[in-house]
Amino acid sequence: MNNRMKLLLMGAALVTASMTAHAEDKPQAEVMTSWTSGSEAAALGVVKQEFEKRGGTWKDSSIAGFGAADAAFQNRLVAGDPPTAKQAVLGLANTDFVNQGLMSPIDNVAKAGKWADVLPKSIYDLISYNGKVYLSPTGAHGESWVFYSKDAFAKAGLTDEPKSWDEFFSALDKLKASGIQPVAWGGQSWQESKVFNMILLTQVGIDGFLKIYVDKDKGDASTAGVKKTLDILGKLRAYVDEGAAGRNWNDATAMVITGKAGVQFMGDWAKGEFVAAGKELGKDYGCMLAPQSPGMVYVADSFSFPKIADATAQKGQTLLAEVAMDPAVQVEFSLKKGSVPMRTDVDKSKLDICAQKGLELMSAGKIVPDQALILSPQQAGALNDFVDEFWTNPSEDSASGAEKFFAIFE
Repeated sequence: MNNRMKLLLMGAALVTASMTAHAEDKPQAEVMTSWTSGSEAAALGVVKQEFEKRGGTWKDSSIAGFGAADAAFQNRLVAGDPPTAKQAVLGLANTDFVNQGLMSPIDNVAKAGKWADVLPKSIYDLISYNGKVYLSPTGAHGESWVFYSKDAFAKAGLTDEPKSWDEFFSALDKLKASGIQPVAWGGQSWQESKVFNMILLTQVGIDGFLKIYVDKDKGDASTAGVKKTLDILGKLRAYVDEGAAGRNWNDATAMVITGKAGVQFMGDWAKGEFVAAGKELGKDYGCMLAPQSPGMVYVADSFSFPKIADATAQKGQTLLAEVAMDPAVQVEFSLKKGSVPMRTDVDKSKLDICAQKGLELMSAGKIVPDQALILSPQQAGALNDFVDEFWTNPSEDSASGAEKFFAIFE
């Protein structure tokens, strides 16, 4: 082999080694979420696209159903093989992971990005544990919404949004009389508990809601409020179809999108399904707060970052935390998912009427947290079980139901 050929081969080997080293040096991220519906996947795609644009390599490990994704994540943690990042709800649900030293703080990213200046204090407090930031927030969701089909309302002769529960049940009767399924019900316990909460807020108000969930108050006013809530929840059974048990939320949304059902109780992420179906807010569908609601129940999502030894995965965690909090990404993510950006400095002009209503309520402090933010995972799970058991047992009265509800906190 002549010297020229040797030099060429040596040069090729060096280039190959350099390319391999460069590829191995790129930020890597295996991201585990429960975002698998059309709108959720589109929103996650916004983050993925920007992550890859900035040089990262992305692996999607999404699993349908929040409970299933959570269980899979915990199994991965126990096995010592965690993903790079996990979709996580803000609040107490992450406390045990942090206290056990299983999660990595992203304090340096938060300080460099001045997150404390651009996030509402209540949100910044919820992403921080023991004085350090551990979560990168993606978006907030209002959970007190009722979505309705404009076509279904028109067929039933309904021209105005019902303002009270009496008017609401009257509207459901008219939908039923018109041959339209009144309520598209998602028959899973987590969905049912969200309906319970949005009704509870209408019955006890913001202060009363916080007294019950934060102070664990079970005085006369709190007990009466829970009884009234259960009465309204129980009354809804008559407007739900037989196939509702186990139904996914997005399948219920599809019933409203197609005009097969009149209304759906759901968080504002349901908007993303309407958008994905090409439906126009105000023309094809409407959004209203639950009747008589003084504010909004909210929940907020984020990415959490398990402790991981791989250097490229650590780089991936840093890059993902930065991307999720990018102002443009926050807006585009929210438009796809139907959520509200977490940053206070984003361009809000692109947001729809529902999102702007939600922002007004958040800015005015007319919000209460979903139970996942303020209850332990065990208590939150017990609440889901309680509501599901009450829903599936029509013979139970609201008085005994209220006793069981307050027993959750004992």
